[in-house]
Amino acid sequence: MTIGFRNVNELWASIFTETLQRLGLSCVAICPGSRSTPLTVAFAQSPDIEVVPILDERSAAFFALGRAKATGLPVAVVCTSGTAGANFYSAVVEANFSRVPLLLLTADRPPELRDCHSGQTIDQLKLFGNYPNWQTELALPCISMEMLAYLRQTTIYGFEQTLYPVSGAVHLNIPFRDPLPPIKDESDVNAASLKLLQSNFNSEEFFAAVTNKYQRMITPKQISIPQKWLETQRGIIIAGVSQPQQPQEYCSAIAKLAQKLNFPVLAEGLSPVRNHASLNPYIISTYDLILRNQDSATKLTPEVVIQIGEIPTSKVLRQWLSDKNPLRWIIEPSNQNIDALHGRVVHLRMNVEEIERQGDKETRGQGDDEFINSYLQIWVDLEARVREKIDKTLAEKTELFEGKAAWLLSQVLPPQTPLFISNSMPVRDVEFFWKPNNLGIKPFFNRGANGIDGTLSTVLGIAHRQQSSVMLTGDLALLHDTNGFLTRNKLIGHLTIVLINNNGGGIFEMLPISEFEPPFEELFATPQNIDFAQLCKTYGVEHELITSWQELINKLNPLPSKGIRVLEIPTNRKADAKWRKENLGKMMN
Repeated sequence: MTIGFRNVNELWASIFTETLQRLGLSCVAICPGSRSTPLTVAFAQSPDIEVVPILDERSAAFFALGRAKATGLPVAVVCTSGTAGANFYSAVVEANFSRVPLLLLTADRPPELRDCHSGQTIDQLKLFGNYPNWQTELALPCISMEMLAYLRQTTIYGFEQTLYPVSGAVHLNIPFRDPLPPIKDESDVNAASLKLLQSNFNSEEFFAAVTNKYQRMITPKQISIPQKWLETQRGIIIAGVSQPQQPQEYCSAIAKLAQKLNFPVLAEGLSPVRNHASLNPYIISTYDLILRNQDSATKLTPEVVIQIGEIPTSKVLRQWLSDKNPLRWIIEPSNQNIDALHGRVVHLRMNVEEIERQGDKETRGQGDDEFINSYLQIWVDLEARVREKIDKTLAEKTELFEGKAAWLLSQVLPPQTPLFISNSMPVRDVEFFWKPNNLGIKPFFNRGANGIDGTLSTVLGIAHRQQSSVMLTGDLALLHDTNGFLTRNKLIGHLTIVLINNNGGGIFEMLPISEFEPPFEELFATPQNIDFAQLCKTYGVEHELITSWQELINKLNPLPSKGIRVLEIPTNRKADAKWRKENLGKMMN
């Protein structure tokens, strides 16, 4: 990239973007606006940074979040001054809780135009509260080597803070005075200063220390398998909510630890562990249903629990752990408190790959195997029994029951398919019904703050430049972010949306409030009565109404290579909720 010297804003913005490019930034979502003109032009002229224009700021922030989830590296998002940046807020919260690297660049007016009712001006300092990893306002653009060096180093620090010590969002508020476009500054003083600086500026020397060395590394720690794990007679591993960048290595490490300890692995549906089943003979996918039986829940009380990642979605599992309150070790590298149960917990702030590697030479105490294998065998036998019951029940179910969609996806998607699972009922159905497989499906989700905002935009960011991708979502979550469809002509790749249309919030049917009518249907279920065929036509998105399970299977493998497609499955919200209430607790019978 050529550094621009036509005016101070061009100089400032081109130094800024060149620094980011050399650090490894490869994608930026840009929203239209005037005050951000210097940044927009500079990014547009950077040959190694992909620029994705997105009209809606909330959609742009979630698109960037999705790209960062898929790559593990920071993605930037740019907006103009005023309320534009406020639309980033929900994505910033999700980035914080999900630990996803995000670089928020909000343009702003200079200090003299603030607090005086100048148009499109709000207080943008600390706009996102305490959710960013770091936040600052850059100085006003200035023509001096000292200030350009400040800009370079502050940019480097900001980029680093999206990744270390824990990934998350960084907010840089960037004020600009006029002129905003890259027009030549004709004032005598500025023109002379720019010309002098240009004649003395050595680009390679200035950027010599700016390198792309910010890949996350596992830092070895001196820890071996705790003796308590080796001595215990009743232990389990919980493979919880996690989106590892290297799922094969992650699953292999968990499998080796389980085999070393003879512990069953209770695998959350959102964990990649269920999609690498051949690695681990001890996978328990039906724990939510098993633990609904009080005799089994008591008989299976553990002495030690090793929780890897965040705790699964299952309320049944959470209540069981809370009631039994076993010794629990959480293996997860962040500096955050992720124990909502407030149990007897030791947080090992590291990756599971380290535990497995450091523990290779450890062995069990003699005499433990027979007893522990009997405890493990109970889990394995119950898993086989309940899994057979689920599979038989769903295989015979011909009507369009929404839970069967998750069960089918686990068996028919092409290998390695990226799959985004929307919040509310799809997440629960995946946990209840997702069948262990060896397809290597890559699960994605927004389970940081667990909201439905930005769902479509997030998955578009994940699908962009990836293998053909799929999203499993309900109607309300999709409707909440239909502006994401405005990015359709920028998507490089394909997205199939499996839409469970039960005309409302199915999750609320599972709650006690569903018994109170009114106000349940109008104020909680909130049916929208949308014709999705017409909605898709408005956006130029392909739409197909699914009328049988075989039709869905035929549409999912193989997947198209480009475009966006909605496969709508109409279901009966109240009938499906009634089936869950009546049958989930009976799978042990």
